[in-house]
Amino acid sequence: WDNADFSRGVGTTFYQEFSTLNTAKPPFVRDVEAKVRRYLRSSYSAAWTLKITWEKAPVHAARTDTRKTITYQAVLTTDGFRSYILMLYQDGGMQWDYTRLPSTNVLIGYT
Repeated sequence: WDNADFSRGVGTTFYQEFSTLNTAKPPFVRDVEAKVRRYLRSSYSAAWTLKITWEKAPVHAARTDTRKTITYQAVLTTDGFRSYILMLYQDGGMQWDYTRLPSTNVLIGYT
């Protein structure tokens, strides 16, 4: 998430928080729970979920090229004991030219 540059007014970031400890769960949270259960083969009931979206984010430094953007999303969720993250990228993957980034050890995901 560190090489996006919104300084030229291209792209946006927004978030939505879901606190579901004592409330009915919206469809989005139920979908997140289903994904955690499916991919991790574990029972899971979310108490809190945060969805962050970077929409049409240009690569750093945007002053050189604002045409190649990417939309990606991170969903953080916890039941109070276990925490998970789902990382979602637009169809087609990363659209930035990683060969022009200052760092050569580029990866999609987290470490």
